[in-house]
Amino acid sequence: MTSVKKLNGLDWAALILSIVGAVNWGLVGAFNFNLVDVIFGSWPVIVRIVYVFVGASGILVLVNVGKGGETKEL
Repeated sequence: MTSVKKLNGLDWAALILSIVGAVNWGLVGAFNFNLVDVIFGSWPVIVRIVYVFVGASGILVLVNVGKGGETKEL
């Protein structure tokens, strides 16, 4: 028997934002290229909001991984 955590909309959004954040940090580390700044650079408030959402998403993903959450039998 395999059990898989059922993701709701917030979980999916958090997962996607966490992946975007990880890719952005990879680009910054490897090529000194900040994709978020390139896309939203002319709106510094939006850049800050994106970073806050990415950080909050990372925390949510970490909490979900830690607690296991609701599972559905396959």
